[in-house]
Amino acid sequence: MKLTLSKSDNIGILASTLCMLHCIATPFLFIVQTCSTSCCNATPTWWQWIDYIFLTISFFAVYHSTKNTSNTIIKPALWVNWLALFIVILNEKTQLINLHETIKYIVALLLMGLHLYNQKYCQCKNDKCCTKHG
Repeated sequence: MKLTLSKSDNIGILASTLCMLHCIATPFLFIVQTCSTSCCNATPTWWQWIDYIFLTISFFAVYHSTKNTSNTIIKPALWVNWLALFIVILNEKTQLINLHETIKYIVALLLMGLHLYNQKYCQCKNDKCCTKHG
């Protein structure tokens, strides 16, 4: 099945939105965990892996969107924002740099916004306008 520009942007929008909801829900889950157990240092492993699942899904959404977009500025913007999201999530796991919590929300919103913009304004009317790789 061929993944079209519109579908990859929809997947990117969905992945960015779910990622942001995951980030928003995390503090509330920790509050619930604190109230329900005496040992509250550990984040459930399955919850930590959700970050990587969202990154993987959004990687493929960005890949397919940049492969088929008609706007050359969108290509690096999507990749830069995906890379920023990757770095922010990796930094969150390793705590190399102390970043404010809102950074990950901003990056996820930007990635979602770029997919929305790409979906609305950068669709090819025919196959000749899109740059095809591979």
